[in-house]
This record gives sequence, structure tokens and C-alpha cells, in this order.
Amino acid sequence: MVSRQERQAVAERRREAMAVLAAAPGEDLLDLWRDAKLPDGAATLRGPETGLVALRGRMGGGGAAFNFGEATVTRATVKLPTGEVGHAYALGREKTKVRIAAIIDALRQRPEFEAAIEEKILAPLRDRRSAADAARRAEIAATRVDFFTMVRGED
Repeated sequence: MVSRQERQAVAERRREAMAVLAAAPGEDLLDLWRDAKLPDGAATLRGPETGLVALRGRMGGGGAAFNFGEATVTRATVKLPTGEVGHAYALGREKTKVRIAAIIDALRQRPEFEAAIEEKILAPLRDRRSAADAARRAEIAATRVDFFTMVRGED
């Protein structure tokens, strides 16, 4: 029997993996998917389909909620021949990316594919995102201006 803590840990790892896949550029994900040579014989249950979601915000984190706008989101659900169901959502209209992400989600539920997906797809995507974030931080730091005030000795 699986404990509650183990189920929560599995769910957290799945959420993190899905976030990595959703944030990944489509070309990067597709290249890594092709190179990984994982099975893709999944049946499509839903989508990939594109629609809109409403965005809501709050001023100062505690104010009244207000409608901010809408965002385009694509989603897909697939089912492996062995019964595992994978889901994926991502901002934008990249249907192929979202379908591949759903297949990866389904395959990660099978122990024999989890390590390969981590090594060949998720780790490289995390590394690329970290490198892009570091480059962006360096670019921002290069334009930083520090202000200081000099005080004269007379009051």
C-alpha cells in the first residue's frame, strides 16, 4: 500500500515535470522528443485544442479580484495502450508541443520510462531554462544603475 506522503511526492514530481514541459519552447521539446526515441503510440482522447482562459488579478495581493484579460491555451489528453492517461496544457497555440507533452506525461507514469524521460528530456529543458534565465539576469545586471546620496557637512 502506498502512503499518503508517497502519493503527494509523486504528484509534486508530476506537477513540476508538467510545468517544465509547458514552459519549454516548442522546438526544443520536439527536438529532444525525436532524439529520445520513446514510443508514441498514444490514442488521443481530447484535443489538442486551443481556447481561451480568463485571467484574474488582485491589486497588492489582497484587494478585490478583477478581470485582467484572456490568454490562449492549448490542451491535450492522450491514453497509452497500457491504460495510462496523460494531460498537458500550455499557453499559446502549439498543438504538436502539447500533444507530445501529454504523451510524455503518460509515459512518465510507467517506471521503465521515467528515468529516460528525466535524463533525455526534462533535465536538458531545465538546463536550457536556467541558462536563459542566467543570461537574462546578466543582461539586466549590466544596465543596473546604483544611486547614492552624498550629505554635506552643514545642517
